[in-house]
Amino acid sequence: MISTGRARMAFTDRHGGVSAPPYDSRNLGGAVGDDPAAVAENRARTAAELGLPQIVYLRQVHGTRIVYVTEPFGDDPPPADGAVTDRAGLGIAVLGADCAPVLVADPEAGVVGAAHSGRPGTLAGVVPELIAEMVRRGARPERATAVIGPAACGRCYEVPAEMREEAARVLPETWSVTRHGTPALDLRAGITAQLTKAGVADIRHDDRCTIETPDLYSHRRDKPTGRFAGIVWLT
Repeated sequence: MISTGRARMAFTDRHGGVSAPPYDSRNLGGAVGDDPAAVAENRARTAAELGLPQIVYLRQVHGTRIVYVTEPFGDDPPPADGAVTDRAGLGIAVLGADCAPVLVADPEAGVVGAAHSGRPGTLAGVVPELIAEMVRRGARPERATAVIGPAACGRCYEVPAEMREEAARVLPETWSVTRHGTPALDLRAGITAQLTKAGVADIRHDDRCTIETPDLYSHRRDKPTGRFAGIVWLT
């Protein structure tokens, strides 16, 4: 867990839940084919372990919509890939299994947010949209702390050459090469560049690669599989 002022940030792993294989065992994703009862139990256990009364989960669609939240959505969340809150005790979760969960907090303003930043969302600017919405709620980027969570690393995220070129035209920092010399994307580098441009001074990384880390879910490695979460909240 990461603490900064009143803000807390955490990333789950795949252990400590009740889901059966291939989702074993703490799958928090509700749209990957797992038993809904198991997902509900996993989410309840996660909230209890973090000491949170409530956690908001989104219906992630690889877009750029950011929503302001004051309570969970229930069984039918809106399509969105990020959320912002100023309510203490309300966790915001974004799910990942190669895409990057990005958590941001300005504890002085009492504003936190999270974004799901996969390839489409990163290139479309979901993280800059998150920062913009936080600013509208009173946050200041120069005071904020951002943590880019576990994701497919630039040495493992192999893509066709045309896709790499297309991404690099939008966000040059994403251009990468795998360990085997084939075209790749580095989402973490691209997101770091976006946060820096937005004025965020304190940018931290959880450098674990999902593809290389068995304790985390990876869609590329294990499809079908579950989802872990990045969660941010105010105390």
